[in-house]
Amino acid sequence: MSMVFPPLSDSLVTRIRGALIEDLGEAGDVTTDAIFGEAATASAYVIAKEPGVLCGVRIFAAVFEQLPGVALNATLRDGDRVIAGDIVIELAGRTRSLLAGERTALNFLQRLSGIATQTARFVEAAKGRVQVCDTRKTTPLWRDLEKYAVACGGGTNHRMGLHDMIMLKDTHADGAGGIANALARVNQNKGTLAVAAEARTLEEILAILEAGADLVMLDNMDEATMREAVKLIARRIPTEVTGGVTIDRIPLLADIGIDRVSIGALTHSVRALDFSMRLRPNGSA
Repeated sequence: MSMVFPPLSDSLVTRIRGALIEDLGEAGDVTTDAIFGEAATASAYVIAKEPGVLCGVRIFAAVFEQLPGVALNATLRDGDRVIAGDIVIELAGRTRSLLAGERTALNFLQRLSGIATQTARFVEAAKGRVQVCDTRKTTPLWRDLEKYAVACGGGTNHRMGLHDMIMLKDTHADGAGGIANALARVNQNKGTLAVAAEARTLEEILAILEAGADLVMLDNMDEATMREAVKLIARRIPTEVTGGVTIDRIPLLADIGIDRVSIGALTHSVRALDFSMRLRPNGSA
């Protein structure tokens, strides 16, 4: 997927403003306001404190667009590799605004860069042999941003939500009395949407192949069963492994012949990448 930052829609701007309000409250930044007057100015820079993949420059800037009197220049772009000591963003303007937006902007930058960095590790382990995909296990209201971060790390976005792909999971199959029944109903109502179906057993794979689907997802299968599954499918449709995919298992899954993996840990179990914003009072060096 190409790295296209989510548009600054009304929804995204509302989320940014909400994040600022969460931090500032009704009283604002009482510490900064007690020290610096309305006319005080400064410059600042954001520095990487560890290596990783940068992501979130645009939303970092968008935070300061909600505050008066700040100009910003990004020296690196989303998707760039950073090392400790790299300056990634330069800022200048009203001191009160710089400090009021600092934490909110850094929270976005650090979280998204952490996701991009985690994804890049999985992609590097895959060595182009397996496609690395995300899931819907995202922070509520951050999905568009977090999936963008996955793309910045070289990963591939799975469906955005329940609305843009038909995906039959074990709950659908169990509720419909089997995967064949569920697929029969779906195939009558799918329209133009792609259909993916999870399989837990070789019998379910046979049912999926007979009913027809665009993707078969092998759910928590052991190695021997996966090998048999790949033989059965014989490249008729793409295969995906979902559940229990760790970075150490990627080479094995590639050897088995799996086409793609979906990994919730790209977004739900991520350590933020460490950045710091440092101030230069009154624009001095």
